[in-house]
Amino acid sequence: MSDGKRTLAGIACGMAAGALWGLVFLAPELVRDFGPLHLAAGRYLFYGLISAILIAPRWRRLAQNLTRREWLALAWLALAGNTLYYILLVSAVQTGGIAMTSLVIGFLPVAVTIVGSRDRDAVPLRRLVPSLLLCVAGVVCIGWQALAVPVSGSLGAQVAGLLCAIGALVSWTAFAVGNSRWLARLDNVSGHDWNLLTGVVTGVQALVLVPLAFAFGSGGHSPAAWAQLAAICAGVALLASIVGNVFWNRMSRLLPLTLVGQMILFETLFALVYGFLWEQRLPTPFESAAFALVVLSVVSCISAHRKPAAVSASAA
Repeated sequence: MSDGKRTLAGIACGMAAGALWGLVFLAPELVRDFGPLHLAAGRYLFYGLISAILIAPRWRRLAQNLTRREWLALAWLALAGNTLYYILLVSAVQTGGIAMTSLVIGFLPVAVTIVGSRDRDAVPLRRLVPSLLLCVAGVVCIGWQALAVPVSGSLGAQVAGLLCAIGALVSWTAFAVGNSRWLARLDNVSGHDWNLLTGVVTGVQALVLVPLAFAFGSGGHSPAAWAQLAAICAGVALLASIVGNVFWNRMSRLLPLTLVGQMILFETLFALVYGFLWEQRLPTPFESAAFALVVLSVVSCISAHRKPAAVSASAA
């Protein structure tokens, strides 16, 4: 596959992953009576169960190819990219507000791209400056309107929400970088199987969350509410954690880490679209500007990655 086709295929996979991951932001709105532990435990129990069923026929062969180092990596990636990240994300939304959380989490592309610029053969950071500036401008527009509205709740809740959002940012940045690098060095495990193995490990971690979820705020819910929670967690597990991660892992093997960071923007864009549909409204001028800036950011980053190929072709 040529470099151009690899880039286009990787971008398509990144868009698909973002479209499915954006659904995650709707879950807290659909079951507002349940807290972060309920959502995380439910989602990842289903994720682990589905992963175990799908990987069962190949389990023995895969287990023989994994050393203690790979299992420790899976445990860390499952914690950073799934369990811890989602608990922090839901906590940030519920305590600090959607606007603040979106603004902080929206800096994921910047964080991942900066870290990825240190990799060997990566595009120099100076050539990514226009893309990063456009990304920052788009993220500011996303949160500006809501941030201008007087906040409700105590100052302590706002600070707690901010800390949770920053924690989620750090957690998922570590996952995106670590997962991409592990996929690059794995020769005997496919991206799909790596995702399923991550799901199994995440499911084991979710078992620890179950007693905590019941201990904190599990009372007062009707059977219908529990059924709704189960259905939403199962749907999010299948669409976001299974199918979405398949696209993401495929994209991670097609694109350099500096461009992988930019692909996270699609999650923010699709989350905004779903939010507009849920609220039954059109985007505001600031939100429309954010769409345009984010698209320009991705296009600028793609252009920066295509320049080396163009230079080498002309030299030949």
